[in-house]
Amino acid sequence: MIVMKNVYKKYPNGVVASNGIHIEITKGEFVYVVGPSGAGKSTFIKMMYREEVPTSGTIYFNGTDLTKMRSKDVPFLRRQIGVVFQDFKLLPKLNVYENVAYALEVIEETPSAIRKKVTEVLELVGLTQKARMFPNELSGGEQQRVSIARSIVNSPKLVIADEPTGNLDPDTSWEIMKIFERINAHGTTIVMATHNKEIVDTRRNRVIQIEGGLITRDEYEGEYRYEI
Repeated sequence: MIVMKNVYKKYPNGVVASNGIHIEITKGEFVYVVGPSGAGKSTFIKMMYREEVPTSGTIYFNGTDLTKMRSKDVPFLRRQIGVVFQDFKLLPKLNVYENVAYALEVIEETPSAIRKKVTEVLELVGLTQKARMFPNELSGGEQQRVSIARSIVNSPKLVIADEPTGNLDPDTSWEIMKIFERINAHGTTIVMATHNKEIVDTRRNRVIQIEGGLITRDEYEGEYRYEI
């Protein structure tokens, strides 16, 4: 599904965030991306949905070379990828239902399809009873559930999560992880950048460790461990 070959990323300020990465992530995998702050984790995942473009090298998503993709084609790529952020990024003037529906409205989905899909994903994340509430009326965990619902409502092939439990208490973090696991069980690939040691060590999946822009460990059913 995702193949990176000899990927380098150097920012204008001279910071090298990717220093020759080679990696392949296959369909249906659940992958944790770990490493110290500033190691290049965010750049690594942003390049997957073309928020960042490498300085050199190639990145393939389902056989398409993202480094050669025209800017006008990027929105079509992102219809196949859901992104979940640490800070939720919900639209404050829209209620729960509208926040999720918006992801379908922008791709001109039919009203009947929108109703069906939004209803289904709100049930999946346990927010059916809060569909008419606004973000400021929800807890942090509930807001993150809305963010997840929005990311998966279009049935993406890949979900990328950047520290999705970073602002949540431990109990809520486990609830969020259960949702990701249900999504993954349906065949969706999950790539999650995280600092949550307990989750990584308890819910064993593939672990990709990044330090200094390099992949220093790639371990199946791995643990969260790196030198700080």
